[in-house]
Amino acid sequence: MSSLPHTLLFFLIALTVLIAVHEYGHFWVARKCGVKVLRFSLGFGKVIWRFQKSPRDTEFTVSLLPLGGYVRMVDEREGDVLPEDLEVAFNRKPLWVRTAIVVAGPVFNLILAVLIYWLIFMWGETGSPPVLGSMQSVSLAAEAGFLEGDQIVRVNGRNTPTWSLAMGAIMESAMEEEPVSVEVTSAIGEARTVRLEVPREELLKPEALYGRLGFQPQELPLPPIVDRTEPQSRAELAGLLPGDRLLRMDGNPIGDWRDWAAYVRARPEVPIDLLIDRGGVEIHLSLIPAAVDPEAAGQPPKSRPVSDQGASSVNSSPSTEAVSAPVGRVGAMVRMPEGALVEYRLNPWEALLAAVERTFDYAVATIKIAGRMLVGQAAVDNLSGPISIAQLAGKSASLGTEYFLKFLALVSISLGVLNLLPIPVLDGGHLFFYLIEAVRGRPLAEETQIRLQQIGMMVLMALMILGLYLDIGRLQAP
Repeated sequence: MSSLPHTLLFFLIALTVLIAVHEYGHFWVARKCGVKVLRFSLGFGKVIWRFQKSPRDTEFTVSLLPLGGYVRMVDEREGDVLPEDLEVAFNRKPLWVRTAIVVAGPVFNLILAVLIYWLIFMWGETGSPPVLGSMQSVSLAAEAGFLEGDQIVRVNGRNTPTWSLAMGAIMESAMEEEPVSVEVTSAIGEARTVRLEVPREELLKPEALYGRLGFQPQELPLPPIVDRTEPQSRAELAGLLPGDRLLRMDGNPIGDWRDWAAYVRARPEVPIDLLIDRGGVEIHLSLIPAAVDPEAAGQPPKSRPVSDQGASSVNSSPSTEAVSAPVGRVGAMVRMPEGALVEYRLNPWEALLAAVERTFDYAVATIKIAGRMLVGQAAVDNLSGPISIAQLAGKSASLGTEYFLKFLALVSISLGVLNLLPIPVLDGGHLFFYLIEAVRGRPLAEETQIRLQQIGMMVLMALMILGLYLDIGRLQAP
């Protein structure tokens, strides 16, 4: 599958799931509260599919434009209502019922994130241990006193058994604008606590903060031994088998799997003469790396952490390098040495608590970043538009199911939180109107609500245009 169809497919899957969950929240609570739902729609515009059990039941539709959805309820403000439907009209329900129906959409998005993290924590996460490699001399980590060989044990009291959990906890804590307490064990086994302080100005560009921190993972030697090959991959078709040790590539010795990974990446569709050792017998093989999109090249699924083109990702850190040229890939996975990986798994109750905690932490971080952008304390280029989100959907899906589910959880949290902002036309705007109604004892005039909703729509359109503009700028960046 080419990169563009792959990206569009998983972007569509992500949109459909997130919108369906959000709108189902409104639908489910409305039905439970005795409000009649006329239509449940995924998408806007021309209807391309519909189902309705009977004329008195809810009509379920899928429309042409998948960038949203809606639940249409019986409401006297929306048109004429039959006398027998007045008691099930939305506008005639008590304030608490209307509030519950509106808030249900964002809440269901947050519940979805909790369920995803719950499953991930129970299933288990595999990653490299959080052991620091060589430190950059000019970095916040070096200034704080971190040393090469330190293993991060806890961040602000939270256990961090893998590199990704440790870095995620540090980044989240740094966004709190308070010192981060990191418990480490040195290379000789001594325990100590390092206090990491992040200057406020570093928070203006959260996307650059990781690089300024300067954490580098320890890179263990990776013997060039094949663990397995992907079905129908170039490696399998060339005859590579599990247990093969790679000796030479085009006559050059292979000392570490990373040497092989770099060599393959640099030679898409270029034949490679490979010498291997199979049970003490040296064999020559010829294989041609497939040319693939660089974003789809590194694939570290749960069953194995590294492929031929992604060996450097065992202990990699986020990169902002923009590469558009295709890279080579043969579909061979390295046999990981003992101690290179750890697995993090929780029982169902612990997993549920951890899932709630992570969802809450990410929701708070989303609110803080949005607030900083609003008051000018964070750059607006932190805003992501549909192109960036689509690219992330495709990239996470190419890395495996676990990565796509994590992406889905993060976007679901963002959708839930941002929908609660007090902007008319969003759920939070309706909740703001209800707060005014509760204080005044009567709702705002309908004309006032319409004007405010028009302003809210203009704000949303401006944000969408800004996000699209930033996306285009990222595409054009060198």
